[in-house]
Amino acid sequence: MSRRVVRQSKFRHVFGQAGKAEQTYEDIRVSKVTWDSSFCAVNPKFLAIIVEAGGGGAFMVLPLAKTGRVDKNHPTVNGHTGPVLDIDWCPHNDSVIASASEDTTVMVWQIPDYTPVRNITEPIVTLEGHSKRVGILSWHPTARNVLLSAGGDNVIIIWNVGTGEMLLSLDDTHPDVIHSVCWNTNGSLLCTTCKDKTLRVIDPRKGQVVAERFAAHEGMRPMRAVFTRQGHIFTTGFTRMSQRELGLWDPNNFEEPMALQEMDTSNGVLLPFYDPDSGIVYLCGKGDSSIRYFEITEEPPFVHYLNTFSSKEPQRGMGFMPKRGLDVSKCEIARFYKLHERKCEPIIMTVPRKSDLFQDDLYPDTPGPEPALEADEWLSGQDADPVLISLRDGYVPPKSRELRVTKRNILDVRPPTGPRRSQSASDASFSQQQQQQTLETLLEEIKSLRERVQAQEERITALENMLCEFVDGTD
Repeated sequence: MSRRVVRQSKFRHVFGQAGKAEQTYEDIRVSKVTWDSSFCAVNPKFLAIIVEAGGGGAFMVLPLAKTGRVDKNHPTVNGHTGPVLDIDWCPHNDSVIASASEDTTVMVWQIPDYTPVRNITEPIVTLEGHSKRVGILSWHPTARNVLLSAGGDNVIIIWNVGTGEMLLSLDDTHPDVIHSVCWNTNGSLLCTTCKDKTLRVIDPRKGQVVAERFAAHEGMRPMRAVFTRQGHIFTTGFTRMSQRELGLWDPNNFEEPMALQEMDTSNGVLLPFYDPDSGIVYLCGKGDSSIRYFEITEEPPFVHYLNTFSSKEPQRGMGFMPKRGLDVSKCEIARFYKLHERKCEPIIMTVPRKSDLFQDDLYPDTPGPEPALEADEWLSGQDADPVLISLRDGYVPPKSRELRVTKRNILDVRPPTGPRRSQSASDASFSQQQQQQTLETLLEEIKSLRERVQAQEERITALENMLCEFVDGTD
């Protein structure tokens, strides 16, 4: 009699547990917009949720500790004139969040550490470049202030948020609506899925499609794709018979999938949340009431089913906490924030362990908040892996840093005239010119403000005189 060999894995017994009633966030009017994004973004400091808003689009930001019933007059972040479709926290600054909207703009916001009294309506910077609605946002994993946006105009734009400039625009790579975009570990490549049923790997700096696969999933409904730590691509989609399906692909050999599994028949698009530290991918379908999770390994069959977390209520959206926001003392390896119609509840994934000591095998060094590159370095062709931190003593968020946007003056980058001088001399001269120009601009602004104040004072005096005459006339 042959005995079935059970695969060895430390994640075989991972189990999910919904947070207690006092850990939930109640009375939140979650957005009803029909869009396949997660509607929720979370980091070690804040929870952000796209909410219903009249006359435009808004999202709400709550400190993680502020659980319980949310005041109906709680301030929101609302600067968009159309519904907000996607939000994403900056991985290198826990107080900075980007939002994308149907109004064709992307806005970047600085969230204060204290709870504001009024709505936040002024973004740090507004990025305008798309001609149709913007539905996808993704920050670069290792370069400071680099943000990607994808719109209904089938264009991907990569921005330098620090200057408000467009760095790159991929106009001709997609003939139809883009469904998902994901960076690889060091941010040198993108993988995208599109309505034309093609899975693409793109080098954004060259503007080239490096590899592509038509009909990775044969169904017409939207696909999703994420890079794994090995450089493979994990996809979710639909078969021709509308069954949900998952796949694993090697971009160097797109002919045959490494793994392809049919799952169930349901309409909801499966959103994959991948944890590179553990190699586990969690699949959350919009409208589902369960989270399925699989371990991706380097041995066949490559994708191993682990378990399913089930609950009664369907999910409207899902937030996924970065590894540095987890409680390592409780062997927590993932935490989700599940959106219901009127509330948000945490779902905690845990590996059962008897010891209270730090578990090195569960928590390898993980990406921290420090960027490895500046935007200009990345644009010039440099690549760098994320700067890793240890979670042995828990994660302490750094002090809030203000994001400063420095708009470049086109006049400052005019070509040099006359014979070429030594680099240091020309740099010093250029710096002096910049300072001189800045000083002149400031003096001009002060002069115009003085004139404006003087004109207003004269107008106020004239109005006061008219009022006096009017009062005297009535007497």
